[in-house]
Amino acid sequence: STMEETDREAVATAVQRVAGMLQRPDQLDKVEQYRRREARKKASVEARLKVQSWINLSVCGAASIALNLTGNKELRKNHLRITRSEVAVFEYFKIISFKLFRNNSCSHSPAFFLVLLLSFPEIVRETHDLIERGELLQAHRKLMDLECSRDNLMYEQYRMDSKNTHDMNLIHTYFGDMQKLSEELAKQLWMVVQRSLVTVRRDPTLLVSVVRIIEREEKIDRRMLDRKKQTGFIPPGRPKKWKEKMFNILERTVSTRIEGTQADTRESDKMWLVRHLEIIRKYVLDDLLVAKTLLDQCFPPHYDIFNRLLNMYHQALATRMQELAAEDLEANEIVSLLTWVLNTYTSAEMMGNSELSPEVDVNSLDDLISQNVVDQLLSKYMSTLTSNIIGWLRKALETDKKDWIKETEPEADQDGYYQTTLPAIVFQMFEQNLQVAAQINEDLKTKVLILCLQQMNSFLTRYKDEAQLYKEDHLKNRQYPQCYVQYMIAVINNCQTFKESIISLKRKYLKSDMEDTLSISHANMDAILDIIAKEGCSSLLDEVFMDLEPHLNELMTKKWLMGSNAVGTICVTVEDYFNDFAKIKKPYKKTMTLEAHRRVVVEYIRAIMLKRISFKNAEERKEGAERMIKEAEQFRFLFKKLAAGSGEDTEGLCDIIEAIAEVIKLTDPSLLYLEVSTLVSKYPDIRDDHIAALLTVRGDASRDMKQTIIETLDQGPSQPNPNYVPIFKEITVPTLTVPKLLK
Repeated sequence: STMEETDREAVATAVQRVAGMLQRPDQLDKVEQYRRREARKKASVEARLKVQSWINLSVCGAASIALNLTGNKELRKNHLRITRSEVAVFEYFKIISFKLFRNNSCSHSPAFFLVLLLSFPEIVRETHDLIERGELLQAHRKLMDLECSRDNLMYEQYRMDSKNTHDMNLIHTYFGDMQKLSEELAKQLWMVVQRSLVTVRRDPTLLVSVVRIIEREEKIDRRMLDRKKQTGFIPPGRPKKWKEKMFNILERTVSTRIEGTQADTRESDKMWLVRHLEIIRKYVLDDLLVAKTLLDQCFPPHYDIFNRLLNMYHQALATRMQELAAEDLEANEIVSLLTWVLNTYTSAEMMGNSELSPEVDVNSLDDLISQNVVDQLLSKYMSTLTSNIIGWLRKALETDKKDWIKETEPEADQDGYYQTTLPAIVFQMFEQNLQVAAQINEDLKTKVLILCLQQMNSFLTRYKDEAQLYKEDHLKNRQYPQCYVQYMIAVINNCQTFKESIISLKRKYLKSDMEDTLSISHANMDAILDIIAKEGCSSLLDEVFMDLEPHLNELMTKKWLMGSNAVGTICVTVEDYFNDFAKIKKPYKKTMTLEAHRRVVVEYIRAIMLKRISFKNAEERKEGAERMIKEAEQFRFLFKKLAAGSGEDTEGLCDIIEAIAEVIKLTDPSLLYLEVSTLVSKYPDIRDDHIAALLTVRGDASRDMKQTIIETLDQGPSQPNPNYVPIFKEITVPTLTVPKLLK
């Protein structure tokens, strides 16, 4: 029969092969080896024959054989769970495995695929459990095996019939759970990556495992892409690009870390920005130190993890700073932001920290915000600061004015000079703003100084106007304010304090090469301050002379000649006022004493020129002249006392009174011309009307005599004292009677 024939042929072939193997004696030693090899071949052929017979059986029958072959209880359990859709898949496998096997194009046997098919749900469950238990490396190993099997199966299908998308989708659908597993595992990896800076301190091995998994996936990605180049086939979901995803997650984590540091808003906390920036500084420094010392060791060198992270932090900070710069910031907030961006960021407190060196080089870091934005912020700061300073100065002056009407004396400084708090408040405010500006840069500091001094200029003009109004209000009712004199003294002294403060401010904050730019405004301020002080002093002297008025009116009258004590009262009143004036600072007090002395003498001479008395005889002339000389001496004594220590020679003023007294005292009328001409040569500003008035008071010169003396005087030479300050020019003589005298 055919069967017997086949057997005979087989035996003949076998004999032939054995004979071929054993041609030399030494080959006898290898008999055992040959036997084993042949047994393997035989087993392989039998298996192929068996499988071919399975494929021809029904699906369930095939499954049963596979179960019996493996003897695996788990697979038996699974087998009982086969659903209708899986039956369809089995049908598909029956066809595809047969096709692949028949075409001899498959590197795996259909049995392999069948066993994979039946064990797939169980492996998915096991992998899922491993993921849940956090055993990520083992879970990934199983996932890789599953993916590898699926990918190979799909590859075989692709090679056999690349256009058959139906069969391809069938495989893809069956292995759908595997995609979920991959996503589940990825989710765990990204959680570790998100917390990497914490994990690296607590459990570095977990982080290392994650990195190893990512590295494996990168390797598979590369292999699959290479195969795609050669064959055009790539499995679904490839390339996974997990390394790229990991860096994206790190980037998002860094951004969130920086954005999440703003705990407060301006409404809840005025210092919200300072706090926000300080927390950022601390977090970034801590994170980078951990990244450098610990994280770096968990990643392969080609990840360049520290530099990548450094870059991410820099980018996230730049984004955050630009967002903050775009907000509607107040002046102090602009300063906080710019100080942080321009100085703190690169300082030893942050990126310049020695422990980050040499990896971080502050000189090669890009700007966090562009120069353009910095300039915009600075110009906004300057305009806000300008209106703030104007407001602060106005408020300071208003507050100061309220003090002027108090019923208590102003404070005195350590040397006993009256003052108000105005200069201290103004310059403290300037100082604070200059110190703040200096934190940012030199250029801003100079700009702020120039701004402060400009505003000071207009402020002083307002100060001058207010002092003037203060005086005018007081003149309406001299009982009010109660401490007018003391506060006017404080205003005068403030001028000196302002002058000194301007100098010290410039010395402290202005580079010497900038001095010229401010010299004009400085001179201008000094001039305004001098005017305020001068007007203040003069208004105080007005006070004195208003009180002296009734006593000055008594001079050169009958009552005076009879022996009134007007000059005694004048001296006591002046001295009394000067007890207060002792609280005026030196340069102004000196001027004040001189001016008082001068005005007393002027008023005294004015009293003579008013022609309130005309002496009747030589006796009266002598008495009057001696009284004048005595009173000149009283004035001299008083002002010497008041000017004590100032080294001022003011005696010349009282000499004028004495010189006039000599003209009045003269007993020989023939010498009158000589006496008058001596007077005129000493004091060349004496006018004709002064001489006429003087001769009227003398009481014995005829009209012709006056005429002759006056006409002759006009040709005489003058030899005044070089220090003489004209005094007569401010003394007017009542004009009504002049024409009568000179007829």
